[in-house]
Amino acid sequence: MPNVLIIGANGRIAKLVRKRLLQETDAHLTLYLRRAKRLGQVVPTRETVVEADVNDYQALYQAMAGQDIVYANLDGQLEPLARSIVKAMTAAGVARLIDVTGLGLDHEVPGAFGRWVETDVGPAVMADTRRAAHLIEVSALNFTLIRAAYLTDTAEIDYELTAKGTPFKGTSVSRASVADLIVKLIENPALHSYSSLSIDEPGSAGDRPG
Repeated sequence: MPNVLIIGANGRIAKLVRKRLLQETDAHLTLYLRRAKRLGQVVPTRETVVEADVNDYQALYQAMAGQDIVYANLDGQLEPLARSIVKAMTAAGVARLIDVTGLGLDHEVPGAFGRWVETDVGPAVMADTRRAAHLIEVSALNFTLIRAAYLTDTAEIDYELTAKGTPFKGTSVSRASVADLIVKLIENPALHSYSSLSIDEPGSAGDRPG
């Protein structure tokens, strides 16, 4: 039974991942978030709740104890959060990290859509996101970075992956698709080790998200 720490457990993708892990695996989940009451009902035999901020290093380090996999899905200023996660995982001896971030980290989005992304997200946010990803990539962690296209709430699971150094293909992807990839990585931790992957819905290419 793997132990999985979900950082940002009330996020919309994280909630989909949590539901599927409870239904489809025997994993024990540690749900890490700032306001625990937002979770609703938990399964005491399968879930542990930690109410704390990622910037609270001591709480984060303690939550790492006994974990096999860390899945992080955060927003806001990402560089200090990434620094805290890498530091805590390294100190606790936890190696496997799955981190969801945005597209454009490696200037891999071509054409008009790529230019639009840079403008829409903004240079400050893009710079912060790139610094956060760099901290993870140069660490000793066994990471998978998931560079997601613009997210939709359609229930359909339909996605394609491209590796780092390959041009981004589409403009959008469902949260259900990103959750499906994360569940697969948790079920098979050797899958896509030390990788930065883009994820999009096939056929969604264009100048703007559809």
